[in-house]
Amino acid sequence: MAEFVYSLCLVASLVCAALLLKNYRHTRLRLMLWTGLCFSALALNNLLLLTDLLIGQLADLAIPRVATAVIAAGLLLYGMITEVT
Repeated sequence: MAEFVYSLCLVASLVCAALLLKNYRHTRLRLMLWTGLCFSALALNNLLLLTDLLIGQLADLAIPRVATAVIAAGLLLYGMITEVT
């Protein structure tokens, strides 16, 4: 059941990233770019989480998962700080 939920989270993150980046191409609002990149990193984080769950004891992906989450938060924070109007 957990695999299904994490798969849905991955799909939701990918859809959000795709929609935000597509809208950025039309509007050129830089905050949409940073938010789309954040959701892309969150999708990668969800993929690593799902992979870690499926492979179990073969490898520990905790450090890459935390790194992608920090990168995602950093991208969003940078975008919000630099795009204040």
